[in-house]
Amino acid sequence: MKIGYTMAPGRGDTNLMLHRLASSLIQQGYRPVGTVQINAERESAGPCDMDVKVLPEGVTIRISQSLGAASRGCRLDPAALETAVGLVEAELAKGADCLIVNKFGKHEAEGRGFRPIIATALAADIPILVGLNALNKEAFLEFAGEFAFALPPEFPALDAWLRTHLEARTTAA
Repeated sequence: MKIGYTMAPGRGDTNLMLHRLASSLIQQGYRPVGTVQINAERESAGPCDMDVKVLPEGVTIRISQSLGAASRGCRLDPAALETAVGLVEAELAKGADCLIVNKFGKHEAEGRGFRPIIATALAADIPILVGLNALNKEAFLEFAGEFAFALPPEFPALDAWLRTHLEARTTAA
């Protein structure tokens, strides 16, 4: 099994595509597990709030923290991220058609976050689709190795790749 990954150039574009893809899969009766990110713009000029929705129909968790207007550091709330990871792990244990991870980020690059869940899904031959940014691409490729498969940041390409793997799993079962 390969791990498909994509990187859209626009701010938030990967999030929108993965959310659209997960919604489409759910509407068609598939059971994707994982997370999709939903950004909420703030009234101030500051950065957006980051929330993840636990798939397939779980809770939405705020994974960003407010550090004040003058802060420049990472706003990720590690405890909130690990809460989402735990919920996804529980959903994966119930069975999944595929795993969607909104972002292989800093925590995953350091061996935490969704990294163990990605490994579990890979070992179970579950199709995996991961959002990625240039900052963590090298760490992702080192982690995924020969299993990494680059996908263009276009909904039809992501949908076709994932459906090919979903159908292959159904045929093999």
